[in-house]
Amino acid sequence: MLIYLARRLALAVVTCAAISVLTFVIIRLPPGDFVDAYIANLAVGGSTVSAEQAAAMRREYGLDRPVVVQYGLWMGRVLSGDFGVSMMWRRPVTEVIGDRLWLTMAVSFAALLLTWLIALPIGIYSAARQYSIGDYVATTLGFIGLAIPNFLLALILMYLGFRYLGLSVGGLFTPEYAQADWSWGKFWDLMVHIPLPASVLALAGTAQLIRIMRANLLDELRKPYVVTARAKGISELRAVLKYPVRAALNPFASSSAYLFPYLVSGSIVVSLVLGLPTVGPLLLQALVAQDMFLAGTIVLLLGVLTVIGTLISDLLLMWIEPRIRLQGRA
Repeated sequence: MLIYLARRLALAVVTCAAISVLTFVIIRLPPGDFVDAYIANLAVGGSTVSAEQAAAMRREYGLDRPVVVQYGLWMGRVLSGDFGVSMMWRRPVTEVIGDRLWLTMAVSFAALLLTWLIALPIGIYSAARQYSIGDYVATTLGFIGLAIPNFLLALILMYLGFRYLGLSVGGLFTPEYAQADWSWGKFWDLMVHIPLPASVLALAGTAQLIRIMRANLLDELRKPYVVTARAKGISELRAVLKYPVRAALNPFASSSAYLFPYLVSGSIVVSLVLGLPTVGPLLLQALVAQDMFLAGTIVLLLGVLTVIGTLISDLLLMWIEPRIRLQGRA
């Protein structure tokens, strides 16, 4: 088991290194750089920047150096905990992201937890009661969840909340707590506001996992060992939950690993619609402004989250599936 874990950790480190290279390349792909985008924005307002000023800005941010040198300097700072200075905000990236990163993690974790709590029991019930009314209802809701974009659901909930309940749906805090320091009151205010965006983000993932769990469990329930268990008089509940559910959890757990980074990246439009103070809108602004350090940091964090999610998935599979543990000892 330790050998298996060591292999996965080594692969995770190598993958993170590859992600850092790809992140830097992707951020550098658009033509021009931050200085060009900055000059273009000033030109819209009628202001101009001289060639000397533009060259000075490129020297300040190291944009006049070779690409390999820029990557080396960036990664050197990242490994030391310094993510650089945001060109757009002219502040350290850690300060710009600030609480946005933790709020994004909180919303995404709540959405992931809600996805599991809803998808797992519904998927089991839908498979155990195939072609029943409940199965048809779950299937219909699953297709609806896959078809409706998250931002459209957010707009519908905002309209219903304002039209019929008189509520201003949006944000993660009430106005008196938005800029206040952290306290128990602000924490409770966050807990009150977090179910709505978490539900919106969890809808598509929940629908997908319901379909995965239903299909996998149906395959297991048709296997001879389940038929034999039923023939021996084992109760239906035990015949379903004892081994078939555990075997059907393998693809369920592996596919769940990719939900967390999807929830973080997929919350950009939802965050814009609901006015959430997360990193989604910040990433959009950084990409438009070609803010290399800010956009690169956020994209790198999303990639690392994917690797962490995959590692957690491997550990879950090792716990669920005994054959993986035996393979790790070999």
